[in-house]
Amino acid sequence: MQHFIDHARSLGRRIASAPEERERFGRLAAGQAPQALFITCSDSRVIPSLITGAKPGELFELRTAGNAVPHYGTRPTGEAATIEYAVGVLGVPDIVVCGHSYCGAVGARVRDEDLTAVPAVAGWIRSQLPEGRGEQDGGGGPELAAAAQRNVREQLERLRGYPCVAERLEAGQLRLHGWFYAVDTGLVLTHQPSVDAFLPL
Repeated sequence: MQHFIDHARSLGRRIASAPEERERFGRLAAGQAPQALFITCSDSRVIPSLITGAKPGELFELRTAGNAVPHYGTRPTGEAATIEYAVGVLGVPDIVVCGHSYCGAVGARVRDEDLTAVPAVAGWIRSQLPEGRGEQDGGGGPELAAAAQRNVREQLERLRGYPCVAERLEAGQLRLHGWFYAVDTGLVLTHQPSVDAFLPL
């Protein structure tokens, strides 16, 4: 933790000592206009700015276990509020749903693991991620990768059920992207709807 504290303590000094950084961070105080909503897993190995090269202010992020997008409903949720704000207020032109290899949430769901010791986790995974299809892969191999990619497709479909998303898709003002990030190699695949496959970006 100490290196995080040291970095946080020195951030203001580093910005103050560099005129271009002072100007860049000063512009952020005037408001935000992110280029995309990036929905991904809470997994600490998945870092949106590392994957995309985004600078502060360029990505609006939503992180949930298993990069899950809850079904749109009448009960307000933090996830729905984040999506609605990004699309309806900030007007992001793109939404990326990014799954990843070695995903613990997807693995637990497809293997139907006993999660009684963590009931909130169990309830989230059971209600938000698609059921397994007999995957036996206990690690991060091809079967788990396929399940994680199937999960990305599912979450993209759920996004289409959000009124704000549906409206802007219909108007041609919004694009949806499904990505899959390999944590061990840095390879990023994108879903190509024409062939229903994940191919190199």
